[in-house]
Amino acid sequence: MTTGNALTSTTPRQGVLDLGVEVERIVAGVEMGVLENGIPFLTQRGLAEMSGAHRSTIQELSQEWADAQITGLIPKGRLTFFRDYLAKNNYDDASLYIETVKSGSPHYAYPDVVCMAIIEYFAFEAQRTNETAIQNYRNLARFGLQSFIYQALGYVPPDKWKYHHDRVSILQGGAPDGYFIIYNEVSGLIIDLINADLAVNDKTIPDISVGRWWGDHWNASGFESIFGNRIKFEHNYPAYYPQAASNPQFPWAYPNEAIAEFRRWFRHDYLVTRFPRYILTKAHLLGGQAAAKQLGNLYQPAALAGPR
Repeated sequence: MTTGNALTSTTPRQGVLDLGVEVERIVAGVEMGVLENGIPFLTQRGLAEMSGAHRSTIQELSQEWADAQITGLIPKGRLTFFRDYLAKNNYDDASLYIETVKSGSPHYAYPDVVCMAIIEYFAFEAQRTNETAIQNYRNLARFGLQSFIYQALGYVPPDKWKYHHDRVSILQGGAPDGYFIIYNEVSGLIIDLINADLAVNDKTIPDISVGRWWGDHWNASGFESIFGNRIKFEHNYPAYYPQAASNPQFPWAYPNEAIAEFRRWFRHDYLVTRFPRYILTKAHLLGGQAAAKQLGNLYQPAALAGPR
């Protein structure tokens, strides 16, 4: 997508995301791509081509949706269809597109769930349906838009465990004798995030969030006088991480005497009060606010209490 594809006035609540375009091309006259988190998308021009609607109509629809999210009012008509369709598919973002930046230019990526809603609308629900939308909807209903885009672009989803496994390999035995490190203690959380299809990579590093909040708790509680001094240890990110440019890193290692307090704090403070906020900042990597909220509630008190 280029600035020529930009919407002129839609202002999504989420703002511009720190999420790049992994691959993007024009295939059979349709502009399409995949974001870094694996979400397939069509550009506004590509969506117009697939739905048989004018780009100006897609733009108007996008603006109407954004305005309705601000006012909280869904007027009767086509927005009711999109509200119901997208709600059933757990999409509740303030914008119909995901705004990113590529080479300094704004990009507007319509994710696959939104594209299917729009194609179905112009195939069967609009006052003036069209054969292009009908034919594309029938093809995609059998194949799926995600599979269609992945195959058209030759895109193979990366191994979702790679980033975690490579850091584990580097950190194996990395804790100084008599000390524990945050990454090892939160590995269960990281595994849960990967299993929930959150892209745990160079943009999602949960141990940084945990480490910052634990460091504040450590200092505020005067734990050094109770458990002893924390110390720095050398840690290197895998070479393909952007963070590797400033290797070696020197995070804190904490005395083993404090590990019980850390686990109590992590389980009953961080996971309950801090983690939901953190995960909401990664909503775009999960496909929307609804999925982020669901994952953010994973460790709420009822779940932490365990079976009665």
